[in-house]
Amino acid sequence: MKNSLSYTWKSYFAVQADYQLWANDRLFAALGALDAELLTSAQGLPCGSIYATVARMLEESSLWFARLRSETLITAQPDKASDWNRLIEMTQEQARALQLWLEQCDDVFFERQLAYTAAANMPRSLWVRDVLTHMMTYFSHHRGQISAIVTRLGYRSLEMDYVHYKCEMNDYRERLAAIIPAVEE
Repeated sequence: MKNSLSYTWKSYFAVQADYQLWANDRLFAALGALDAELLTSAQGLPCGSIYATVARMLEESSLWFARLRSETLITAQPDKASDWNRLIEMTQEQARALQLWLEQCDDVFFERQLAYTAAANMPRSLWVRDVLTHMMTYFSHHRGQISAIVTRLGYRSLEMDYVHYKCEMNDYRERLAAIIPAVEE
């Protein structure tokens, strides 16, 4: 079978969005081992607690996703009284929605500039691909901060980097290819 993959900004960011879901799954599974009190207590993170950091990730994702869709953000994060499981669900639902939406965008969308209003009503403009790069690195940055706290608390280090994701996806494709015959074009 001939490899006919073409790489575009669209395909690149679709993979990056999938990576975000994978890495979040790993992080959230590891955080399930922590006592609920540790999730909400001050841990020296810029947002304070692990809960607040994940809520900030959701808020940032919601804000930029709304901007990408030219929508006004109504609410970005769950009520502070919401439980941890609901926060995880909302974060993953948002990440999945972004991934599915990106897959539906045409290639031209990724070549556009995004005009938006920043804090203090300051008009700004960024390339869509720069906004998406910011989003992806922002999430990785905060997962890294949380992972450092988890390690400091005595739990094992989390393997959630992009290379681990790619290796796991390649292994999955190889296992799948072994059980499903290749379709020749």
